[in-house]
Amino acid sequence: MQFKDIIGQPVLKNELPELMQENRLAHALLFLGKEGSGALGLALALAQYVVCEKVNGVTVSAGPSLFGDEPEPAAADKTDSCGTCPACLKAAQLVHPDIHFAYPVVTKKPGTPPLSTDYITEWREFVTAYPYGNVYDWLQFIGAENKQGNITAHECNEIIRKLSLKSFESEYKILIMWMPEYLGNEGNKLLKLIEEPPPNTLFILVAENEAAILQTILSRCQLVKVPMLEMVDIENALVTRHKTEPLVARQVANISEGNYREALHMVQHADEDWQDLLREWLNAILKNGPVAQVKWVDEISKAGREKQKQFLRYFNHLLELGLRLRVLAEAGQTVAASDNERDFALRLNKITGIEQQEAIIEELDKAAYYIERNANGKMLFHALTIKLYHIIKDKVVME
Repeated sequence: MQFKDIIGQPVLKNELPELMQENRLAHALLFLGKEGSGALGLALALAQYVVCEKVNGVTVSAGPSLFGDEPEPAAADKTDSCGTCPACLKAAQLVHPDIHFAYPVVTKKPGTPPLSTDYITEWREFVTAYPYGNVYDWLQFIGAENKQGNITAHECNEIIRKLSLKSFESEYKILIMWMPEYLGNEGNKLLKLIEEPPPNTLFILVAENEAAILQTILSRCQLVKVPMLEMVDIENALVTRHKTEPLVARQVANISEGNYREALHMVQHADEDWQDLLREWLNAILKNGPVAQVKWVDEISKAGREKQKQFLRYFNHLLELGLRLRVLAEAGQTVAASDNERDFALRLNKITGIEQQEAIIEELDKAAYYIERNANGKMLFHALTIKLYHIIKDKVVME
């Protein structure tokens, strides 16, 4: 993967090559970015940049051939890997012998320790198909079902063994560890290797939650913060890479909160009529009573976890839009939104005040958090329905 393949992140795409060229790149890096920010892609692009033959002045042939051909010169532009040399081609396919990977896995065969190498074929397929996927996507991809993935002590021993060997082709040996949050106290086995690595050894850790990483490892890494994506970058990527309709791409980008993984899931369900579902829910809460509420909860509980999260996210988006319309309109500023969404947000403003909207947003965030952690959908939406009734009761009913 090249830096040019990464969505957005212009600052990091400029700074990382500079650090390498100026010999200021730490031997242990921690790419910290929330889900959907592209942190894994940046790590892969940096690894490819480090081993690229043209960027680093390595020529394919030792000198002029018998037929007078000149050796290929090193690349003049060193802001990205060349993408064409043998090292880049191997790195792009995740088969370069000096780029190693570690990630959460489960036991593949009973009685054998879980190792990343057991799933290397699946890993290559997953990264190619879902470069913005999260650990849940990965564990489902390898058929882990409800098993908890881990990076075990056996994996740490394997890492130490691999990195103690001499590099095969590149000047560097690189380890990319995805989700070090799944590394328990056994990760302390790696401390000496990280603190005093063999020459030209590069550790790249890619994480989402800084608090879940072993402090002993965290303190030995140079932190690289990966920000969430800009709305315009998500919108452009959806249009150019996935041929999404511009209007749909703009709407999805507005509510994805910088998370490209969520944006892709939303596009897949772009034909869902969230407004109609929300209107039905609000009428059940404020007008039609318990029977309608139970019927609505039964229906939403049958939807998949991703659909439930997207519905809650869409409701949140409309509430936030209502707040912007309320505040910015008073200041004489315009708010970009489709006519349908603007109309619905204004209706929400009529039945709820600012404090109520903030309370609802907080409850929706909590619900999405619990859904992500496999909460029972029927119980969760029953409880949420009751909470929303108490927040907005005695107000105008949505028509």
